[in-house]
Amino acid sequence: MSSSSARGDQWTFLTNHARVLLWLARDPEVRLRDVAAGIGITERAVQIIVADLEAAGYLTRTRVGRRNRYTIDPTVALRHPSEADHPVGDLLGAFLRREEIPGGPPEAEAATR
Repeated sequence: MSSSSARGDQWTFLTNHARVLLWLARDPEVRLRDVAAGIGITERAVQIIVADLEAAGYLTRTRVGRRNRYTIDPTVALRHPSEADHPVGDLLGAFLRREEIPGGPPEAEAATR
């Protein structure tokens, strides 16, 4: 078996940063250990990714009792220069139902409350 075919089974289109962001968009009050288990990475890796996303302005962490709530800013541009003309909300929209997108249409937000 060639080394390229062995490696070919290992790559994916989305990074762990994108996966964590999508998970938090689906469930803003999820525990990071549950995100880690769902994605298949360590809880520490998720903590580092959340810190990266927060530092870059993609999300805000708010303490609610003993838990955290994560709010995503869908207007922040993607980081790579070739995608910088797209906000992260476009990525979320590609993977989430319209009413789940943070900052989506007000009627959709009202329907999910």
